[in-house]
Order: sequence, then structure tokens, then C-alpha cells
Amino acid sequence: MQSTRTYPITRREDLVEPLHGVDVVDPYRWMEEPDTPELRQWIEDQNRLTFSLLEQLPRRREIRDRMTELWNYEKHGIPFKRGSRYFFTYNEGLKNQAVLYWMDSLDAEPKELLDPNTLSEDGTVALMGSAVSKDGRYLAYGLSASGSDWMEWRVRSVETGEDLTDHLQWIKFSGASWTKGNAGFFYSRYDEPEDGETYKSANYNQKLYYHSLGSPQSEDEVVYARPDHKEWGFNGRVSEDGQYLIISIWKGTHRLSNLFYQDLAEGGPVVELLTDFEADYTFIGNDGPLFYIYTDLDAPNGRVIAIDVRHPERENWSEIIAEGSDAIDDVSYVGGKLIVVYLHHAQSLVHIYATDGQFVRTLDLPGIGTVGGFGGRSDDSETFFAFTSFTSPGTIYRYDVASDELTLFRKPALPFDPEDYVTEQIFYPSKDGTRVPMFIIRRKDVTPGPSVPLYQYGYGGFTVSLTPQFRASWLVWMEMGGVIAQPNLRGGGEYGKAWHNAGKILKKQNVFDDFIAASEWLIANGYANRSSLAIGGGSNGGLLVGACLTQRPDLYAAAVPAVGVLDMLRFHKFTIGWAWTSDYGSPDNEDEFHALRAYSPYHNALPGTIYPATLITTGDHDDRVYPAHSFKFAAAMQHAQAGDEPILIRIETKAGHGAGKPTAKVIEETADVWAFLWNKLT
Repeated sequence: MQSTRTYPITRREDLVEPLHGVDVVDPYRWMEEPDTPELRQWIEDQNRLTFSLLEQLPRRREIRDRMTELWNYEKHGIPFKRGSRYFFTYNEGLKNQAVLYWMDSLDAEPKELLDPNTLSEDGTVALMGSAVSKDGRYLAYGLSASGSDWMEWRVRSVETGEDLTDHLQWIKFSGASWTKGNAGFFYSRYDEPEDGETYKSANYNQKLYYHSLGSPQSEDEVVYARPDHKEWGFNGRVSEDGQYLIISIWKGTHRLSNLFYQDLAEGGPVVELLTDFEADYTFIGNDGPLFYIYTDLDAPNGRVIAIDVRHPERENWSEIIAEGSDAIDDVSYVGGKLIVVYLHHAQSLVHIYATDGQFVRTLDLPGIGTVGGFGGRSDDSETFFAFTSFTSPGTIYRYDVASDELTLFRKPALPFDPEDYVTEQIFYPSKDGTRVPMFIIRRKDVTPGPSVPLYQYGYGGFTVSLTPQFRASWLVWMEMGGVIAQPNLRGGGEYGKAWHNAGKILKKQNVFDDFIAASEWLIANGYANRSSLAIGGGSNGGLLVGACLTQRPDLYAAAVPAVGVLDMLRFHKFTIGWAWTSDYGSPDNEDEFHALRAYSPYHNALPGTIYPATLITTGDHDDRVYPAHSFKFAAAMQHAQAGDEPILIRIETKAGHGAGKPTAKVIEETADVWAFLWNKLT
């Protein structure tokens, strides 16, 4: 690719805003208005430049074609049972969206229930939420268009495949939970946004509703709302026995929650069981009035307790599973047992306990990797889970809880051999001496070295744990001879609450230090040098990449910040951005403002600096991380670049933050990103 310094003209405003005694320059604030003719023209001009350069790259077509071949494998969803029916998703290979099926038994012929691919010509309508009634008769399902977090929910008869009249709108960050007997379901929604504010306005004042089957949404009953706490969000879940409505209350992305309940059988008031947002509380299941609850109260790695709601005082609580040396990642109550998934150095470990806390067994997993699933009822004899690793996509297993029998249920046929690849885990010291783990994945016949392209990927926030996961795109990179490195940065959940706390708010710089230290370790140990090292990450990981490339532009040859949070002084003003103050701190707080300004990528793109080749990616319908973050950062970086390497922005139309993105768009974007990086590293 030829470097370019001829970018579309981007207007700079003389806008200075004083904050906490500091004059903050914000020349591109006009880009925060999403649909102005000026901004739409800027998007068109930037895309024209970006795609004209990407299309010249010599390996782009080759990468796209191989990505298409590697993506063409069966993708089985984890089955779950409702009544006598089993439900699962399946994608035979290259469909833009997976299809939802059901069957009467595990040996029966699957029947199609919902195919999102028929709902749009380009595959941009996605199934983003589903809830099957407890007897398996009805499906409530939520659809999203063009990558938006907003969903519209409808109801379908499983037997006939026909939709009922129910149609619910303005739902975001919510599932649905059916009552016993299928009279209706609980869900959460926001008020309808003002005209022109759908993808921009801040999301406050969520309410918990009850929808009676067959009635219009206008008649839905508000079950619980707190206008005195506009930040509160609600998740309503009907207990397995149908007696209780469990109301989980969240406040942004804080790993703190309240837990209330309502006795549906008695029709009583909402009872505030666990209050004050003092810890994380998650309802696991119940035996009548005995509630099993996960919490990190007095246990940074998590524990399981039991509360009898007839005697809920703290002195009456029972500890079922004590805190251990590994962090609890998930707990489910199936087959009369508590199935606990732990993280051991960012890998899954599964222990099974009786409900009195007695250890029963360790589940023998197929290898080093990540598991997910273990859904079901407390009286089910079986459960299903998926196992994946960096080089093996989701394989589905059936587990008989009583007999401890593990059987293979579905394994996709693959257009590659996982045995051709190797994964190693190393530990390296960060800037302050903290020991940080990192996975390194490569083809067995590739010897890492300074001339071998290396892609370093990270996240580091919101307790998100980067465990081994299969990505067809990474396989393409490794087939070409590249190496992947994935460090487990502070701010994630790999080592519990303490690991998360060490990388948030005033300690957020630790995350960037961990990532930079990983790069320095890779260079010092002969895995890469500055000219062969690229970095990438999305969302909070986009912030990570933006911060590291502006703090250490000398360290990298190329960078790809995807759908990133990049303006750290105004992130809280759009969509759900206010919720992230739990991890980032608030610009309205003076101490936190200074910490945010110190690493905010947009505010640290300094004119006269030589930056690495940078490809910024976003979607014009991203209503999670507002796309103005990427627009403003791209403009600032283009203005600041003193070197010859390109600063490009790739703006996907009819796409959002990433969830539900059609296969065709995933393949095209992967081809562009890998071709861009490979051209810079070789």
C-alpha cells in the first residue's frame, strides 16, 4: 500500500471547553451529530479513500477467499430443553445468521422455527434474544436491525411456526421470562427516544414490564421502576417453579447488584432482599423459599450462599461453596447439583457439588480451553455444554449429571487440522512487577522470530476474561505464517475481583502498562521487533489500542482500534456510555478527569508525532460505542500524523458494535484488516 498524506478535508472548530481548570480543545465536536450532510459526506469521502487503498493490497482477495473457506464449517448452538422439546441454533457454514430449530427428541429430525436470513436481503437483521416458554409451546424472540442494540420482540407458536399478534418495541439490554402457564412474560424497556435521538441519546430510566400474551404493548403493566434512580436497570426472571419473580438490579457496568423478589403465587409486594449495591449477587436457583446465590461479598473470587427468604437476616445465611484460589466464572443448578465453572490461569475448570456444598467430582474436559452452557432445570438428568480452544471451534457435549457420563453430541467437520497448531502460555512481568499470563498461538512449523508477523490482541476491562476461543480469522493469520499473542490484562476477570479492581478508574493505566509490557517481552524474547508487531482490540479493547499507540507510537508497526471508546472526556454523554464510569471513572470528578485526560486517545493525538499505520474501524449504526469516538479520533490522528504511514478509517454501513454482524460483512472486514496489517509487517 502506498502511504498517503492526502486526506479528505475535515473541518476544525475553534472549540475550547474549560473542565476542572483545564482548557480542553475539542475541534471535531461537530462530528457528534450523526446525520448532518457534512458528516455523511465526510464518511463517504473517508470510505472512498480507505477502500481505494485496501483494494490495491496484493493478498486481500487471497485472504478473503481463504477466510470464506475456513468459515464454511458447521456451527452448532448449545441445545436446551423446554417441556419435552429441544431447541438449538445451527449454521451450516456461510449463512449470514444462524437458524433456530427444535425437535421432539435428540434423535428426531430438526424442524425450522426461525430463520433470520429471510428477514433481510443483506443479512443485517439478527436474532438477538429468545425465550421459550417453560412448556416449549411459545417462542418470544427479539430482532435487531443493522447491528443496533435496540430490539423488537414478537411471539411465535412453536408447533405452527406462525407469529401471534404480539409486537414489543424499544427494548434494549433485556431478555424475556415466561410465567408458569404461558399467560405472559416479563421484560425491560426504555421510553421511546425523541425523533433523531434513537442512536445517540443516553439510555436512562429502564422499567420492568409484564406483557400479557395477545395484548397490545400499550397495555403492558409496569412491574417495577425507580425514577429516583435513573441509572438502575432491571432483569426479571421467573423461578423454575413459577412461584417467584426474581428482580436483578444493575447500575451500569458496576459488578455490584441488588436482588429483589416478588411472590407471584401470593401476589405480594416486591421484597428488597439484597440492597445497597454492596456486592455482586446472582440468583442461581431455588428449592422453594431457599435461594442459591452467587456473590463476591467478602470473597473476591466468588462463593455460593443460600438464603431462606423466610429468614433472610444475614446471620441466617449459609455458605454452600466457599471462596477458592480460582475465580468462579459461572454457576448453574442442574440435576440436583451445582455445576461451577472456575477460571484457572484463564482456562476453564469445572467442579460439581451437592447442594449442601459437598464436593462431588471434577468434570474431565477434552483439553485446555473454554466451556460454556450447563443450562437446564434442577430436576433434569442431562445438560449440554460447548468446549472450544484457539484451534478448535465449539464442540457440543451431553453430560449425564447422575451417572457422570460425558458423550460427544455434535462436532463440526473442519476444513483444517487443529493438530497443525500449538498454543503455549507464558507469564511476563508488567511495569510494576505484576505477573501477567499470555497465550501465544502459531502453526507448529512456524518458528517465531523478528521477521515473523505477530498480532497482539487485548481487552482488559469490565471483568471480561480472554479465555481460549476459536476465531476463524485468527486461523487465516496463522496459516499465512503469522503468530497471535493474547495477554490477560488487569481489568479483566481472569483472577477475580482483585484483578479487575487493579485495572479500573485511577488504576486504568495498569491495563495499558500490561499490554505495552507484553509487547516489550515479545520483542526482548525474540518473538517480534518493532517492524513486525501489530496490535488490535475492539470496544474497550479499541481504547486499549488507541491509548497504547498514542503512548508508545515507537513500539508498533501497525494498529487496528475497532469500535473503540476513544474520547474519554465525553463518553458518558451518549447511549449507554454513562454506565462505563464504573470502569473508567467520570470526567465530572476532578481526580478522575485528570486520569482520563492523561490517556484519552483523542486528546493525546499530538501533532508532529510519527504514528504507526492505523486502520480505525467502526459501524455507522453503533449505538453501544457511539461512532463519533472513531470519527473524531480518525480526524485527530490524520491531523497529527508527521510520518508517512496512513491513518485510515473504515466505516461499515448498516452495522453496529459487532453483535449479529452478517457473515459476509465479517469476512470482508477480516480480509481488509489482515491485508492491511500483512502489508505493513512484511
